[in-house]
Amino acid sequence: MWGPVGQSEWLSGLFNREVVGWSIKPRMTADIVTDALTTAWFRRRPEPGTLHHSDRGSQYASDDFQRKLAQYGMRCSMTRKGNCWDNAPTESFFNSLKNERVHATRYRTHQEAMADLFEYIEVFYNRSRRHSSLGFVSPVQFLQDRIKAQQTKDAAA
Repeated sequence: MWGPVGQSEWLSGLFNREVVGWSIKPRMTADIVTDALTTAWFRRRPEPGTLHHSDRGSQYASDDFQRKLAQYGMRCSMTRKGNCWDNAPTESFFNSLKNERVHATRYRTHQEAMADLFEYIEVFYNRSRRHSSLGFVSPVQFLQDRIKAQQTKDAAA
């Protein structure tokens, strides 16, 4: 699941709302989304055929991005025109990011913005922030709990 906010980009595991790939650049171009996709792919190595969902932005429709999806064996899915509900989890993340961090912060440099977004996404949002949709646990905790439950189930079988 993807969603832009100005000049940042992210890729999430919809299952647990974890941000697994993100990028920040001076402009919203194809390289921002290909960088976020590459980061997410290297972190998770999804199975071929994994569905990548995005809005209809030109950076997602670009040849470079579509080639990268094909290289990773991923299938492309885009939101229906004019339907914001298709990207509701993405919109929710960006609402949290803006209201909990970005709107209250003035960054002096690109490096300062990168460091602050890293802290928000990788340290706070993924590992500490509780989500009502996940039973009030963090994305990382939700995933760990699911893996442990599956291992317990497999061991009992």
